[in-house]
Amino acid sequence: MDARVDEANLALKAKARKRAQARAGFLRETVRWHWISAAICLVGIILFAVTGITLNHARQIEAKPVVSTVEATAPAPVIAALKAAETAKGRLPDVAQAWLGKAVKIEVPKAAPIEWSEGEAYIALPRPGGDGWVTIDTETGATEAELTSRGWISYLNDLHKGRNTGPVWAWFLDIFAAGCIVFCVTGLILLFLHAHARKTTWWYVGLGLFIPLVLALHFIP
Repeated sequence: MDARVDEANLALKAKARKRAQARAGFLRETVRWHWISAAICLVGIILFAVTGITLNHARQIEAKPVVSTVEATAPAPVIAALKAAETAKGRLPDVAQAWLGKAVKIEVPKAAPIEWSEGEAYIALPRPGGDGWVTIDTETGATEAELTSRGWISYLNDLHKGRNTGPVWAWFLDIFAAGCIVFCVTGLILLFLHAHARKTTWWYVGLGLFIPLVLALHFIP
């Protein structure tokens, strides 16, 4: 009888030891994912927090646009290539792209859409923190370009919003958001695992939900 009791006790202790080891392993893995996601997202979180403030006070932070205008005349090979592209309603020819980069000092993406009108090519150049455009007369080659810069704050604000940033930055935003979710979920798991030693844990978590909920329901028009 005593031998059976001892065996049962040993089995219970072995199960408890396995549960403790599994819990410790889960805790280590959670901490690992938590600090890795925190390290990766740290700079981005600071950037998005700061630009959240600047966006929230956009009316108080006045941007001072700086406008630069350039005029030039396209050479004959560029005009010929543009006329061919105009007939086909196609993209910007390589020779025109290269000439704009050298003569006008404007990098125009090859895939940039062109608005063709009779005898004129118009290329919009939206970008973070500013805007721009280029027009080229396909008969005379007369070219005019204008770039507008609204400063670093506007540039960072547009990065925050993903405005005119292209597909690579859009992918970064998605991956960054996923990293933030990992950071928050692993943090919530750690709170749950340690909540027994910190009695006010769930009060603070509840406040984090309750305060924005009340503000959204009662103070947003």
